[in-house]
Amino acid sequence: MTMISMNAAQGPFARIAAALRVWQHRRETRAELNRLTERELNDIGLCRADIETLVQKSA
Repeated sequence: MTMISMNAAQGPFARIAAALRVWQHRRETRAELNRLTERELNDIGLCRADIETLVQKSA
């Protein structure tokens, strides 16, 4: 197998791995923010309704 075809074969797997890393990071961020109390969220300038928007912007 040539180097070009090996890179082409790895492309989809690398993209899937990257997508899984982003998904995991967002899942962890969402969980951490949901563990905070209303007061703690308020201290950092957030409310519960802001969590999902914030998580979707993170990578």
